[in-house]
Amino acid sequence: MAPDAPDLAHVRRVLVVKLRHHGDVLLSSPVFTVLKNRLPEAEIDALVYDDTREMLTLHPSIAQVHSVGRRWRALPLPAKLAAEWQLLSALRARRYDLLVHLTEHPRGAWLSRILRVRYSVAPVVPGRSRWWNASFTHRYALVRNSRRHTAESNLDALRRIGIAPTEDERRLQLVPGADAEATVGRLLAERALETKRFVHLHPASRWLFKCWPAAENAALIDRFHAAGWPVVVTAAPSPKEIDLVRAILSKTKAPVIDLSGKLSLKELAALTARARLFVGVDSAPMHIAAAVGTPVVALFGPSSEIEWGPWEVPHRVIASTRHPCRPCGLDGCGGGKVSECLTSLPADTVWDAAREFLGV
Repeated sequence: MAPDAPDLAHVRRVLVVKLRHHGDVLLSSPVFTVLKNRLPEAEIDALVYDDTREMLTLHPSIAQVHSVGRRWRALPLPAKLAAEWQLLSALRARRYDLLVHLTEHPRGAWLSRILRVRYSVAPVVPGRSRWWNASFTHRYALVRNSRRHTAESNLDALRRIGIAPTEDERRLQLVPGADAEATVGRLLAERALETKRFVHLHPASRWLFKCWPAAENAALIDRFHAAGWPVVVTAAPSPKEIDLVRAILSKTKAPVIDLSGKLSLKELAALTARARLFVGVDSAPMHIAAAVGTPVVALFGPSSEIEWGPWEVPHRVIASTRHPCRPCGLDGCGGGKVSECLTSLPADTVWDAAREFLGV
């Protein structure tokens, strides 16, 4: 324990700030579990973007989820100020004792000062001003060499203030809820699908340079079908992701249950929890699969599986061994939106990994 670790015995309310995308927010879920286990009398709140709320709502360790609107910047100034004031008023009313800021977002520094929290912890950000550094009582080192998983990096914020997580507390957690469970149960019953008797394929990502070609996805589906495993395909309700699914379905010979664009995040989690296996790329649904305990076969290209891979769940990562340049972190080779380290992965390799989990 660091010699300057604060005395948290009298902490009664904690605010954890994670203003990032869906997968990033879900990877912060162990932070709430650890905080509640160490401070059982405290209320642990979250502040996230509004479109990522479902990643944390119903988490048993979280008292309240506050949110920043993604579209607030586009609002007329009076409406924007009103939204910000309403959020700030709600946060001030909570009278937080501890703020845990998990990104470099400047809002964390403002909140630490405005909310007048007794203790606050945030990452060390090279090049930031003295104002940033003086905004927090404690700062933790943020490893940036892709050799540490993001879930562990989030937990480093707690280690800095003297809270060490146990092995059992590191798992991701996402609770679908009764409504989502009922909806998915009805959808599966209508299609005569049994729990743990189908494969969930989510081939798309909001970043298309992380995606596997349609023809290879189709070939994989055909292999599942030939082995007697139905496939449920999902995608976010975005035109680019829906287009990829349509391209896949046009190339496969097997019947496919297409739920792309039809599920909420909670419903997606409920569906994944009932699947025998999840297959997909580096994306939020891959992390959802890990959170609900479904085995994962994940395809990785320019991003690092060490930093972003399936966390604390049985899995296999499929990545090219022919491209020593990966993980490069680029949006496709040369920034061209197509990643050859992904497009060169054959369906046979992915199928062989899937067979291990399906027992075929």
